Amino acid sequence: MKKKFITGILTAALALGVLTACGGADKNADAPASEGAEASDEQASAGEEAGDAAAPAESEDTGDGADAGEAPAEAKGKITVAASATPHAEILEQAKPLLAAQGWELEVTVFNDYVQPNMVVESGEFDANYFQHIPYLDSFNEEQGTHLVNAGGIHYEPFGIYPGTKSDLASLEKGDVVAVPNDTTNEARALLLLQDNGIITLKDGVGLEATTRDIVDNPKEIEIQELEAAQVPRVKDEVAFVVLNGNYALEAGFSVSKDSVAYEKSDSEAAKTYVNVIAVKEGNESSEAVTALVDVLKSDEITDYINNTYDGGVIPFK
Repeated sequence: MKKKFITGILTAALALGVLTACGGADKNADAPASEGAEASDEQASAGEEAGDAAAPAESEDTGDGADAGEAPAEAKGKITVAASATPHAEILEQAKPLLAAQGWELEVTVFNDYVQPNMVVESGEFDANYFQHIPYLDSFNEEQGTHLVNAGGIHYEPFGIYPGTKSDLASLEKGDVVAVPNDTTNEARALLLLQDNGIITLKDGVGLEATTRDIVDNPKEIEIQELEAAQVPRVKDEVAFVVLNGNYALEAGFSVSKDSVAYEKSDSEAAKTYVNVIAVKEGNESSEAVTALVDVLKSDEITDYINNTYDGGVIPFK
């Protein structure tokens, strides 16, 4: 009965809309070749297809679920979210039935850059986005003049160094290339991780503002190749190592615990700093819809999904 009841809720909710999500890398990137941006209502996610054909729960059914006469939750409206494909949109897919049970229809649109997900929230086209950490959000607001705020931290993704043509950092030689993301905060994070592992030394105090110009010692004379974040995993067969955001590592098939040669530890300051958040336009952070979205994403059900799915590559933030 429980399965049919939830299916019935999803069926009713589809009449209100559908949800998609994602984010990319370079602040100077073009508008996304978004998988979901041009999709129509018929192009809903696979997780909703079962609901398209399902009949509402029948009153004569009996079983281990809700009472036969229980009515679906009163429809409250649609929540639109722009997000990165992995893991953000995947996590949001798990949130859909939980929100539907409360009467909310979740519609997710997947983007593959870091610019448009913020712009569509600033413009009011979307209610929220889920793809970025706070340093990037703050930097984006300062550079773009936007008015986005953190509505709640959901998870963090340990930054890692992954093998390319080499698998041991000790084997680095003069002229070897290491690829890193080129957007401001993620490049700094990559450089700090390289410094933590003795590959380079940065100017004192640069912290999250670090760029390649702040490298003061590079004993092995490695070349730092700066690329748009989505491109970094694509050159792994051409460079000695790649330093990746957690979501791009997952998309490239890397496991933090099994494949990385070094990564940020869960108790590190970086892990706490780079928590991925639900971002909304200032003034909307306490709205009923946003509060419901954040509460569900921080629920035990979503925490269990994250812990059981991503092999340490995504860690719930509590």
